Amino acid sequence: MRDLDSFRVAIIGSGPSGFYAAEALLQSMPDVAIDLIERLPVPFGLVRYGVAPDHQKLKEVTRVFTALASDSRVNFIGNVAVGVDVTVEELLPLYDSVIVACGASADRRMSIPGEELTGCCSAVDFVGWYNGHPDHCHHHFDLSGEAAVIVGQGNVAIDICRVLAKSVDDLRKTDIAEHALETLASSKVKKIVIMGRRGPAQMKFTAKELRELGSLAGWDIQVSPDDLSLDAVSAAEIAAPHMLVSARNVKFLEECSSKPRSNDRVIEFRFLRSPVEVLGRDAVRGLLLRKNSLAGAPFQQQAVPLNETEIVEAQSVFRSIGYRGVPVAGLPFDASKGVIPNNCGRVIGNHSRIYVTGWIKRGPTGIIGTNRVDSIETVASLSADRARMTGRVREGAPRLENILTDRGVRPTSFDEWRRIDAEELRRGQRSGRVRSKITSIHELVAVAAAGPQTNVGRGGETSDQPALTA
Repeated sequence: MRDLDSFRVAIIGSGPSGFYAAEALLQSMPDVAIDLIERLPVPFGLVRYGVAPDHQKLKEVTRVFTALASDSRVNFIGNVAVGVDVTVEELLPLYDSVIVACGASADRRMSIPGEELTGCCSAVDFVGWYNGHPDHCHHHFDLSGEAAVIVGQGNVAIDICRVLAKSVDDLRKTDIAEHALETLASSKVKKIVIMGRRGPAQMKFTAKELRELGSLAGWDIQVSPDDLSLDAVSAAEIAAPHMLVSARNVKFLEECSSKPRSNDRVIEFRFLRSPVEVLGRDAVRGLLLRKNSLAGAPFQQQAVPLNETEIVEAQSVFRSIGYRGVPVAGLPFDASKGVIPNNCGRVIGNHSRIYVTGWIKRGPTGIIGTNRVDSIETVASLSADRARMTGRVREGAPRLENILTDRGVRPTSFDEWRRIDAEELRRGQRSGRVRSKITSIHELVAVAAAGPQTNVGRGGETSDQPALTA
């Protein structure tokens, strides 16, 4: 139960890292009062907007998050953009501590000529588009060409490949955005190339994700035996006990390479290639690749350019080479790593009482559960510092809500999220789907309030601000 003696903590972001931070706080501080402040009107961040629509089981973690949000010590404040509607500096006087858990909402660029051509796009935009993220619904993807290239060899690249290749009838049962279904239904893509700068031993796919591609109806997996040839150092890498997944992945691709073609649609893996230039005049027509070799000690091998190039014809290029954090006003930022510099979650510099967790702390690595370990470490740092924090009474949510009201911002509560959730499930059930996501911020706020809104503040339009997201 909240009272004036509560230790008040604001968590900026309601994705996995934000909720896991709340969990750690609830377990370590019985007197804590937590406000989860979220830019969008709805919670769950990348679980809602990053996990592929055909991986519904991964989204079941929201049940755990819902239980946490139901604790009387936790308060969800949605539709509030920190850095736009209120600043970190304004939050500090209201809370004993602030934890930034805003994730990484930007993408890394290839920084090569032609990257701005129509048809060359980022994984962030495409994943957000097919998952119904309000910031990305306006994007248009032309899939009328027969060939697409995905630059990058991590699980997001596999997700993109699977969404491009999977039967629309199968996708129709999921929570994929309606506008994405319409575009994918008319897709002409019949060849998908997944390429990376290093070799097969350095693939970042999980075994389950990779093998899923082998069960896609109407598609073959193709890889040149030459591309699967490992140098001595790479062979030593996958022989290590902790590299079992990589060894299985290489074996799986070796099996695929020995199978005869039986379909006219193909997913092709190319290794030891780096993009040099996106080719085309107004739109993508191909990708110029440079071949590489590897050099270095085990687990430290780097791609070394060779004097040999090749061209892959394609009408779409998706760069999937990593997400990237964006600066938070008033806090330090390491532009090379895309993170807020910190020591075990403590923001470095003259920023006492401010902490970070998740991707904005460590970079975009790991899986959903990795954020739990990360948040436990951050909360341990906060707990150790608590005795040195001032004992003054902090006003927390009541004062914050007054500030937001004065600025015409209309926050959403967790009970209102339940209303949105119920409406999306109802719409989905009506059409035989898991759910039908509402993709407009204006409509999300209206449904939250159970009626049309004439004054929804900033939520009345889709934001393209690089503000905080979970």
